[in-house]
Amino acid sequence: MGIQQIIAIIIFLLVMIAIVTEKINRCVAAMGGALLMILFNILPLENSISHIDFNTIGVLVGMMLVVAVVKNSGLFEYVAIITAKKSKGDPWKIMVCFILITASLSAILDNVTTVLLIGPMTIVITQILELNPIPYLITQIIASNIGGTSTLIGDPPNIMIGSAANLSFTDFLINLGPIVIVILFITIICFKFIYKDKLIVDDKAKIKILNLDEKKAIKDKPLLIKSLLVMFFILLGFMFHSVIHLDSCVVALLGATILLIIGKQDVEEIIYSIEWPTIAFFIALFVVVGGLEEAGIIHKLATVLIDLTDGHIMLTTLIILWLSAIISSFLDNIPFVATLIPLIMTMSAEGVNVMPLWWATSLGACLGGNGTLIGASANVVLSSVGQKHGYPITFKDYFKIGFPLMILSIIISTIYIIIKF
Repeated sequence: MGIQQIIAIIIFLLVMIAIVTEKINRCVAAMGGALLMILFNILPLENSISHIDFNTIGVLVGMMLVVAVVKNSGLFEYVAIITAKKSKGDPWKIMVCFILITASLSAILDNVTTVLLIGPMTIVITQILELNPIPYLITQIIASNIGGTSTLIGDPPNIMIGSAANLSFTDFLINLGPIVIVILFITIICFKFIYKDKLIVDDKAKIKILNLDEKKAIKDKPLLIKSLLVMFFILLGFMFHSVIHLDSCVVALLGATILLIIGKQDVEEIIYSIEWPTIAFFIALFVVVGGLEEAGIIHKLATVLIDLTDGHIMLTTLIILWLSAIISSFLDNIPFVATLIPLIMTMSAEGVNVMPLWWATSLGACLGGNGTLIGASANVVLSSVGQKHGYPITFKDYFKIGFPLMILSIIISTIYIIIKF
């Protein structure tokens, strides 16, 4: 192993350690790693740009803009109140409804944005019902990662995989949608046994819920109508982007631009609301992983994996599924998938049928994020929402529920992959 390869591995490990321990802001850690790759000439500056997946970046920015505008219409508050009222204040029914809403929205939007919108609404509803919101927040974390697994835009790893493998919105929906529904259904049954004795509500609290006026939640009805129309066309664009020959990022950014024009919002305020540190983190991370690729580390890993499994595609697929799940439980799934993508691309170049590997990576990375409180961005975001309102979720309390359910979901995924491929 050459000196540059050793340096590249050290830089990558330092970035990972910084991200996991959270001693340094993950955006700063990734940017530092990217700069070190360039400073040590492992990845020349002019080559670094080519390793940035601008399709992934474009989809994230576009959808963040869309959600920022939609949020101002009051749509999400309206949905929360309607859900609570339709459930007649029954805490279990409300939990199931919020799980289904979170999973559905995570598939249509992205799971980080979804939990940012649903979390505060959950706090409000549970406070009225005089319930501990932590069980609701934990179930929503898990539902967001399950729901986000089913579509191209639901979870950042899927955006990255779709871009690298040229997979469409429909490809994800057809291949992962059915198994995600099964996993969600079984997970809800598990929640019933876990929380059945903890969801007791006083009748007076139920009456408070029934007296809420959902119409007051709508802040801007014309904006709501425009937002729903634009979101509908964005979804159509994602589903048929291969037919209309438009990349997913173009669809997302075009929809966002149209909504900014017709929505008549404060554009500077909307643009300011984008999670720019997350975008910078992605860009820097692509450069760090690009350094590993340029140094030949990714190629070596691909060769080792092929030799280890003797080219047996099913064994390789299952190893990647379980490896992705376990590692993504303790590391952020984004850097791990960013490392796996060039590895799978290298295997493809060597004549291996990698399609099952893409689905295994998606299922492992997205569902694996449910293993611990730091497994996915949505987990960290929603736990911080709880802490902000005085309801902290501890690593231990989440682990006792999240990790066993994650293992169960991967066992189901294993059976699905064996049957399908």
